[in-house]
Amino acid sequence: MNPIIRISKPSDIFQLTEIYNHYVLNTAITFDVKLFTVERRTEEWFRHYSHQGRYRLFVAELDGQVLGYATSSCFRPKAAYETSVETSVYVHPKATRKGIGTRLYSVLFKALKKEDVHRAYAGITLPNPASIALHKKFGFQSVGVYREVGRKFYRYWDVEWFEKSLS
Repeated sequence: MNPIIRISKPSDIFQLTEIYNHYVLNTAITFDVKLFTVERRTEEWFRHYSHQGRYRLFVAELDGQVLGYATSSCFRPKAAYETSVETSVYVHPKATRKGIGTRLYSVLFKALKKEDVHRAYAGITLPNPASIALHKKFGFQSVGVYREVGRKFYRYWDVEWFEKSLS
């Protein structure tokens, strides 16, 4: 499997929403609890990204199928945080453990090196050894755990936070 990694385009929103909704419905990886419509996902999420700058969205595609995506998003809305980003990667459930997350993050961090970004952060719902391993592979270090910070599926979940220097 050798997908191409490219900047997202508007027509990807249908497949991106499908991938994300899988994780909303079946996992605690995201703390969203309601499925997204394409319209809502476009308005609240997709329009945040551009072809340059801090906030990027890359997809892995093979034969017209989006297999996953990686993002860098606003970490916090206050101006002093503007050189920090939050990163994430989501892979289609049928395409996990094939190196797609690694390829996506490689392209994302290469692009971010050209931007005014000082730190990247990632919050990982525990347990998630695969995501922790991926982030450590890219130089992220644990900076702490928020205990029982989110409730989903009638239980509380811990989130471990990681950071990576990009300067």
